[in-house]
Amino acid sequence: MTGIGETAAGASSARHRVERVRHGLRIRLATVRAARLLTPRMVRVTLGGEELAGFHSGAHDDHVKLFFPRAGEALPILPTVTAEGRVLVDENARPTARDYTPRRFDAATGELDIDFALHETGPASDWARTAEPGKTIGIAGPRGSFVVPDDFDWYLFIGDETAWPAIGRRLDELRPGVSVTVLAEVADSAEEQAVPERSGLDLRWLHRGAGAHAGDAGLLEAAAAAFVAPAGEGYVWIAGESTVARRLRDHFIAERGHPRAWLKASGYWKRGAANVHEEHDD
Repeated sequence: MTGIGETAAGASSARHRVERVRHGLRIRLATVRAARLLTPRMVRVTLGGEELAGFHSGAHDDHVKLFFPRAGEALPILPTVTAEGRVLVDENARPTARDYTPRRFDAATGELDIDFALHETGPASDWARTAEPGKTIGIAGPRGSFVVPDDFDWYLFIGDETAWPAIGRRLDELRPGVSVTVLAEVADSAEEQAVPERSGLDLRWLHRGAGAHAGDAGLLEAAAAAFVAPAGEGYVWIAGESTVARRLRDHFIAERGHPRAWLKASGYWKRGAANVHEEHDD
């Protein structure tokens, strides 16, 4: 079987140099400046505050850990960081925390956007639904960035609602005109987000429909199987439910022969589990 990207990976490794960059860990407090619904199930919260000075996010799929106040409390419980960079947590007062993607940071205004996919319940969704100016949240990280160069001939992004903030950010940052295909699973047409027009973009919204649950691999697997790669060398990025992300990764690597170095797959959540973030890089 002819695989995508079957030109020798080694021959182009100098050009497609993917780097892991580490950052010093800092924990900050930030205040809500604004919140608005992007779709019925996605809310954007804009954060600000003096402690965001020096914040840096080097890649579209960075993640920060957000610390949420407990019920009835104005401030979140935060861990402490030692001079050696060790994170210390009081087991008797464990923080309530979840991982999220920095959607946008404007150093000039000191504003950080975080997009929340709303679930029926949970500490992050419950907080985001009621976020209003003046509320406070804690932020740690990013601890590192997985920097993918913008020198591939094409890009393929696959994911569900939880992956969309990273996908949307990458679309904002990629060079104009490069070939980009997005396979985006959402509940229905109301969850389709407006995207600025760009040459070379093939955005395919996949609707689960009424009664269907997120985390079923069927829609994304079918769309991935039907994907025909453009000419040249490409990068594949996958995120969403952990089992689905792994299956899609195996499809591209084992069945299509896509170079491992030119693919990243992450589990942003896992069915039946809470607070899961898994990297599938084995």
